[in-house]
Amino acid sequence: MRLPAVPGPRDVLSALERGGDQVEALIGAVPRALALLGQAEVLLGRASSVIDRVEHVVGAAEVEITRVGTVVDAATRQVERVGGVVDDAHQQIVRVGTVVDGAQEQIGRVGDVVDGAKEQIGRVGAVVDDARQQVDGVGKVVDGAAVQVGRAASLMDVLEPPLTTLQPTLQTLADTTSPAEVEALVRLVDQLPELTDSLEKDVMPVLATLGSVAPDVHDLLTVARELNDMLAKIPGMGRLRRRIDEEQGEDDTDATVH
Repeated sequence: MRLPAVPGPRDVLSALERGGDQVEALIGAVPRALALLGQAEVLLGRASSVIDRVEHVVGAAEVEITRVGTVVDAATRQVERVGGVVDDAHQQIVRVGTVVDGAQEQIGRVGDVVDGAKEQIGRVGAVVDDARQQVDGVGKVVDGAAVQVGRAASLMDVLEPPLTTLQPTLQTLADTTSPAEVEALVRLVDQLPELTDSLEKDVMPVLATLGSVAPDVHDLLTVARELNDMLAKIPGMGRLRRRIDEEQGEDDTDATVH
C-alpha cells in the first residue's frame, strides 16, 4: 500500500518563502497528515499482529522441525532395524530354501510311501473280498449248524430219559474201567473183522459138526478116565502126578503175578 506524500521541514520552509498560498496549502495538508498518521498507527497495529502471528508460526515451525528431527532419527533407527530384519529375512529365506529342499525330498519319500500304501490297499481289498467269501461260507455253515443244532436238540430231548436212567451205570463203568482195559477193548474192536471172519470160516463149521462128534467125544472121555485109573495103579505114578500138579500150580501163579 502506497502512503500519500507528507510535507517535510524543507517543504514548510520552502512554502514560507513562497508566500501565503503555500502556507494555506500546508495548513490544508495538516488534516491529511493526521489522517495518514492514524492510518499508519492502524497499519503498525496490523503489522505488529502479523509479526506476532509470524513469530508464533516460526515457534510452531521450530517445534515441528524439532519433531521432524526426532522423527527422522526414529526413522533412521527404524531403517537400521529394517536392515537387520532384512538380513535376518535373507538368512531365514536361505534356511527356508534348505527346508524346502528337505521337504521336497520328504515329499518324494511320501510319494513312495503312498504308492506302497496303494499297493497294500489293493492287497487289502483282495483280502477283504476273500474274507467276504469266507464270511458267506461261514454263514452257510452257520445255517447248516443251526439245522444240526435243532436236530441235536430234538435228539437230546429223546435221549435224555434213557441217558438219565443209564447215568449210574455209566458212572460205575467210568469209575471201574482202567486205561489198560480201554486199550484192550480198542484192540478187540480192531480185531473184530478178523475174528468175525474166523468165526464164520472156522468155528461155525465145527459147531455145526458137534452134534455128530458128541458120541465120539463121550467115548474118548470114557477111555481117558479108564486110562487115568490104570495109570494111578502103577507104583510111583501118584508122586509123579502130584509133582506135575505142583509144577502146573507154580506156573499158574507166575503167570498171574506177571
